[in-house]
Amino acid sequence: MQTTSSKPFSYETLPSAGVVAYFSMEIAINPAMPTYSGGLGVLAGDTMRSAADVGVPLVAFTLLHRKGYFQQHLDSKGVQSEDVQPWNPSDFCVEEPARVTVTVEDRIVTVRAWRYELVGRYGHVLPIYLLDTDLDGNSGWDRGLTDHLYGGDTNYRLQQEIVLGMGGARMANALGHRVNVYHMNEGHAALLTLALLESQLAGGPLGEATETDIEQVRQKCVFTTHTPVPAGHDRFSTEQTIRILGGDRTARLEKLGCFRDGMLNMTLLALRFSRYANGVTMQHAKVTRGMFPEFAIDSITNGVHAPTWISEPIQQLLDANFSSWRRDSLYLRNAIDLSEKDILAAHARAKRELLAEVAARTGLVLNPKVLTLGFARRVATYKRATLLFTDPERLAEIAAAAGGLQIIYAGKAHPQDEPGKALIQQVYEDAARFSNGVLRIVYLENYGWDLGALMTAGVDVWVNTPRRPYEASGTSGMKAAMNGVPSLSILDGWWIEGCIEGYTGWAIEDGANDAEEANSLYKKLETAVVPLYLEAPEKWARLMRNTLAFNGSYFNTNRMVKQYTRNAYYPVKLIERAKVEEEVFAD
Repeated sequence: MQTTSSKPFSYETLPSAGVVAYFSMEIAINPAMPTYSGGLGVLAGDTMRSAADVGVPLVAFTLLHRKGYFQQHLDSKGVQSEDVQPWNPSDFCVEEPARVTVTVEDRIVTVRAWRYELVGRYGHVLPIYLLDTDLDGNSGWDRGLTDHLYGGDTNYRLQQEIVLGMGGARMANALGHRVNVYHMNEGHAALLTLALLESQLAGGPLGEATETDIEQVRQKCVFTTHTPVPAGHDRFSTEQTIRILGGDRTARLEKLGCFRDGMLNMTLLALRFSRYANGVTMQHAKVTRGMFPEFAIDSITNGVHAPTWISEPIQQLLDANFSSWRRDSLYLRNAIDLSEKDILAAHARAKRELLAEVAARTGLVLNPKVLTLGFARRVATYKRATLLFTDPERLAEIAAAAGGLQIIYAGKAHPQDEPGKALIQQVYEDAARFSNGVLRIVYLENYGWDLGALMTAGVDVWVNTPRRPYEASGTSGMKAAMNGVPSLSILDGWWIEGCIEGYTGWAIEDGANDAEEANSLYKKLETAVVPLYLEAPEKWARLMRNTLAFNGSYFNTNRMVKQYTRNAYYPVKLIERAKVEEEVFAD
């Protein structure tokens, strides 16, 4: 990977007196802490783990989510219900003495932070601060602002984003961190730019901000957007913004062009105040440039944290052959030299572990010798969980020809997403109608970190069927690749970069409608996947080796964090500028 300068990059050149402050509404920190909902949070957690491993000077800010996202329950017909996930932050974190305040609807809200220390492979400690408003002196409503991840209505969301963005920026200062770079992971944190602008003005009126003041803020900020789905970009009405954020701030944001179609657009706000912005795959960056053509949008393709997502059997196999993969994920390239027998045996162990979990949860005993497909992700209509059932008779024929077919589903629908909930029920109905001796379908409830690790390691093929171009990335397929599990997927998101047809998996060809794409899916199963699985185990093992070697060695957060550091945080010209500022600061 090249920087914009011919000078070599090394972490020793980074400014020692400052840090990168990373802001994300959700971060998957620890499996026992329900501080995430899905891909965005898991990606943020993997980013932190790799940043700690390679020693990037970084601190992170998120909300506490005292009552979690939600515990999913599914009845016999697939009807979803939700329970809270309360947890005790003092079991994992240390409360900081610092306090800051933010203004919400003309109320002063006090914010504290809990510190979680994430320790990297070589001992580097990366602090993650979880912001909390459950304090004496705050109103009952305000005490609950950091209770629920993605809970409540848009009023609640905007109030939370004030706490995250403005409260987090002030907390970083109160904790004594000298921040060189503020990284907004999605638009949820975009209001930190307003806090920085107000700090730049030293309490003066926002209306007096000059272009120089704005540029000072811009030079400190970078932004990553994660969704090409229009509804995924937070927007708030003018009335909401005036009422919750304040009239002066709203007027300033309007003047700065942060409103679109009469709504405050948080993605637009983040883009206007960032010197660098990126999408999370090449395809996603292209789509985002079409949505916001006035901005330069780079691409840094997502990854996953290899030691977190590679199953224990595969880890043992890798360690026996080349332990260097733990230090640098690029060494996963050496998996190309693993023996066919060993990789099949390691995968068989991971598969047995998954099927044991299925039996424990559902009572259904699946056959470890039968081809098993996995489909698990946040349940949204564009992800088309039921595309596999477009032609159930043909699917049953494929199952019969394969000597059996097993499909394992999992995923949560947002509590307010009725179409998503209906999709789960549809999968249940299809499973009951078409599941028989040769075709067995099961839906596992409460998809999360632990189940995700079991599924991505234990299935034989990972299936992904989003409607193009709405899949920004698709990190679950990367986790599968880390375990040598090939994908059968629509060419969207990461799979455009990761698919080598027949070598790392298979592409579902684009069609004019769902039926045409389902036909391509069935054809790939019939002509490529099933014959290879049944008739050529050695070739299947080589496919797994290819998948791990080619995709595992690239689609990892070890590589991704280095790209962010070199291209977003500290391109050489900014390192040189920061070094000068550091010397002045020291004087």
